[in-house]
Amino acid sequence: MFRKCIGILMFLFIFFSVGQSFATPTQRQDTTRRLYDRVMDEFKHRDYEAAMAGFRLFIELHSQSALAANAQYWIGECQYRMGRYRDALKSFYDVVSNYPLSPKLAASTLKLGQTYTKLGDHEKARLMFDRVVDQYPDSSEAEVARKAVEAAPSPEDSTHQLP
Repeated sequence: MFRKCIGILMFLFIFFSVGQSFATPTQRQDTTRRLYDRVMDEFKHRDYEAAMAGFRLFIELHSQSALAANAQYWIGECQYRMGRYRDALKSFYDVVSNYPLSPKLAASTLKLGQTYTKLGDHEKARLMFDRVVDQYPDSSEAEVARKAVEAAPSPEDSTHQLP
């Protein structure tokens, strides 16, 4: 599995870096998109280790691309799905901090709330869910955040439990 990931990454690195300096802007965009889509296929096939490595490579090669924030988001999603919640927090915070105009801001903030929930920090989860609802009220992420808040235990519930 590890050798497969390394082999794929080496192939992708060589394939997409050769000739980049000679390519026209449109060709570079096509190449950038092809690499992103190839890595996304790994994610869709649930090969999260390979996808995570591919998205990291994508960011290294195409840090100025409009897809760099998406790649960072998907790194976090891979980590989340593998149960690496602390790493996922960092990745989702990277999107929020480093890509302020990204279309992945609402999704990253929602995932922060979901990740805090997985870690048992319901207070921080609530803050993130509230932020999604406040900042992106008409988004699909806001609807998910509202449902998460409704389903979350209220602070009063934990103080009135019997010993």
